[in-house]
Amino acid sequence: MESQLEGVVVRQLSRREDARGWLVELYRSDEPIAGYNAEMSYVSVTKPGVARGPHEHKHQTDGFYFLSGKYRLVLWENRPGRPARREEFEVGVDCPAFFTVPPGVVHGYRNEGDEEAFVINCPDKLYAGPGRSEPVDEIRHEEFDSEFRF
Repeated sequence: MESQLEGVVVRQLSRREDARGWLVELYRSDEPIAGYNAEMSYVSVTKPGVARGPHEHKHQTDGFYFLSGKYRLVLWENRPGRPARREEFEVGVDCPAFFTVPPGVVHGYRNEGDEEAFVINCPDKLYAGPGRSEPVDEIRHEEFDSEFRF
């Protein structure tokens, strides 16, 4: 699995299972991604059939971990001077993956499964800036939901 969008990094993750459960390595200092350094992290849970996005950021790169459920991730090039491109990925428990999504790439995902599922995001900027004192860096694109076919 790979992306043709400049700045989008995709890493297939390995899920290791045993009698106790499972484990996925999220981060290793010996496998850095040039230009990406997480500033915070959070977990979100999405209900079945629900989509988050589409939206983009002016300054923030998201670092998404899809480890549970069954998600459809859609990426759409929206940076000036770049060729139009739309990409779609099936990710989650059967295909655990990590994606960096740079500024100007519109993104959204939908829980295609039958149960709540979680996503971990480790963006490279603090939500609403230090002390939550700045405007939120998010440009919403609900008018383009049909482009995402959610």
